[in-house]
Amino acid sequence: MPRKIWTGSINFGLVTIPVGLYAATEDHTIQFHQYERGTTDRIRYKRVNERTGEEVGYNDIVKGREIDGMVITVDQSELDEIAPGRSRTIDITTFVDLDEIDPVFFQKTYWLAPNSKEHFRPYNLLRRAMHETNQVGIATFVLRGKQYLTAVRAEDSALALNTLFFADEIRDPGEILGEAGSSAAPSDKELQMATTIIESMSGEWTPEEYQDTYTARVEKLVEEKAQGRAPEAAEAPPQPTDVIDLTEALRRSVDQARQGRAGKKTSARSEDLSELSKAELEDRAKQLGIRGRSKMKRAELEDAVAEASSGGRRRARKAS
Repeated sequence: MPRKIWTGSINFGLVTIPVGLYAATEDHTIQFHQYERGTTDRIRYKRVNERTGEEVGYNDIVKGREIDGMVITVDQSELDEIAPGRSRTIDITTFVDLDEIDPVFFQKTYWLAPNSKEHFRPYNLLRRAMHETNQVGIATFVLRGKQYLTAVRAEDSALALNTLFFADEIRDPGEILGEAGSSAAPSDKELQMATTIIESMSGEWTPEEYQDTYTARVEKLVEEKAQGRAPEAAEAPPQPTDVIDLTEALRRSVDQARQGRAGKKTSARSEDLSELSKAELEDRAKQLGIRGRSKMKRAELEDAVAEASSGGRRRARKAS
């Protein structure tokens, strides 16, 4: 049974729902001890008084800051006293559309569960109402001595709580990219080919298809060394694409994406359809009488136009 890491209540309007907070994820990263190189001697960390050199017990350590040459210390009990709501309430102050929150704000996910069976009714009421309206509840609460901005959202069977970064904690990407980020604009042809690649590689989000292959390789590395075998080196990462070769790299990528699309269909084309804009492709599809063209992605349009064109050429050759 997962361990409850916080107990309190969700408040929205005049409704209060007692809940517990549980971690929604678990870390499968391989844990290593530390040893001195060439020995089997473990390395341990100790809390040491820098003036006396003596080890200090955990209960004898307090938090503090130096202000104007004075050290001001603070006990945990004092932090708990000033915590909003005594750290026991998640007060929803407003509801917003989930799509309005930039993913950069999301930090960590927790599950919320009612503390008793009698509170499942108001819990499910809030969950279903938010699910039907695609709204999330914005609230603040205190966990382990830190106040968090949170988004309470509805999943299919439970309420989730996402801790969010405050606005002043989000760095402006412009400070990182500088002026070069906005000045290096791609050409229309490059953008068209890049769009074709993305559409060709599009698919549904199925998280089960993705595995932590790095952790598996680390486990294999440890196992091989334990058996006295030399570990197998991985392939070197690809070299950065030279700006001069960008168009050619895009062209090859388009060809590769086409080959792998739709069961790696091959279609003989008398022209390179990637040279056409999507509007031109739609016009060509209209001329060929292709149904459902308005709902097709660019990659699907290219396939349909190519297939219809090749079919027309085959009929023309038979007639001649």
